[in-house]
Amino acid sequence: MRIGIISGEYPPMQGGVGDYTRALARAIAAAGHEVYILTSTAAQPVQHTLRVHVQPSVSRWGRWGKDDQSVRGDRQALSWIDKNRLDIVNVQYQAAAYDMHVAVNNLPRRLRQRVPVVTTFHDLLVPYLFPKAGGLRKRVIYQMARHSSGVIVTNMADEHELHAAGDMPRIARIPIGSNIAVAPPPGYTKQSWRQQMHVPDDVLLVGYFGFVNASKGIDTLAHAIRLLVEREVNVELLIIGGQAGSSDRTNIEQADAIERLIGGLGINRRVRWTGFIEPAAVSAFLMACDVVALPFKDGVSLRRGTLMAALAHGCSIVTTFPGELGPPELKDRVNLRMVHPENPQFLADVLQELWRDPAQRTRLGEAAAEVAHHFEWESIADKTLNFLEWLTDKHKTEPHLRTIDHK
Repeated sequence: MRIGIISGEYPPMQGGVGDYTRALARAIAAAGHEVYILTSTAAQPVQHTLRVHVQPSVSRWGRWGKDDQSVRGDRQALSWIDKNRLDIVNVQYQAAAYDMHVAVNNLPRRLRQRVPVVTTFHDLLVPYLFPKAGGLRKRVIYQMARHSSGVIVTNMADEHELHAAGDMPRIARIPIGSNIAVAPPPGYTKQSWRQQMHVPDDVLLVGYFGFVNASKGIDTLAHAIRLLVEREVNVELLIIGGQAGSSDRTNIEQADAIERLIGGLGINRRVRWTGFIEPAAVSAFLMACDVVALPFKDGVSLRRGTLMAALAHGCSIVTTFPGELGPPELKDRVNLRMVHPENPQFLADVLQELWRDPAQRTRLGEAAAEVAHHFEWESIADKTLNFLEWLTDKHKTEPHLRTIDHK
């Protein structure tokens, strides 16, 4: 097939949606398909790979003056579909990746006149930037789903929400994978890497991976580190990766607030920031940690790429209990230690327990690596291709579906 993917971000832009798009495209291409990606101009320069063709030509995704219509994202998408003779288009959707432009939500309706359009919702969350627009934002997202030929969600909670909203096309639940390959620099060993960082063997190195997003609970983690210091635990916190991505600028404000919090708690000397680093270094830092703490405020979920990276690297992971519709693969609690959200005391207690019990840390890491096999990119690409092929066949046999408008 000739598969088109639209994404508001793409490497070298920093962001989970862009990383996901690249990994998925490469896995689909490895299965023998041609992949064409339409993305933002900020993605330049782009390294082209075999069977993956990237067009970083959209400077803005919203609608504006008549003189600029030729560079609008939807206009470019229509000509891009025709030029590359695409069989199907997959829109990777997360509001922040498109600068919050509501016009992007109309893409499936516009493009379905040409080809079937599948929308992948990386989450259905209301952006923190516009909390008062929650009801409107939800309605717009639901309409985007209804006007799609098919929908992909990454977790059970989002699948349930769309079904409950009603009048939806076919929905496939396909998890994301790790955007960071288990590929540290040549000659890597945990001991030598920690020595290079001047981290003694007796230090409990707690890792946090990802942008400093308001939903990820790093404020809770900072308070827990403070409690451990008060208990005379020799602990350090390693914050791996850039503070803010290329799309969601609210992360910058959050990172500033966390830096002030760390200073106010008096734990500056216990906290290290790597800043944005290459994937091989991310891999090495993850493997160097004794524990990775991901205290998500909304509970652990398979939509979190940072969780997938920690699982893939066989990390000993502490995270938060999932909601009612949390991932069944993680509910047995054999592969993760779980705490209640926004509870520094509980988090500190579990981290202290793991500090005293290296054998438990080893067991957790081994269990994490085992469950990570469920989320390998080859399997994700296979499930995605099966769904795309089904929709393409349906589009050919039922052409009237191209212009159906769901009420």
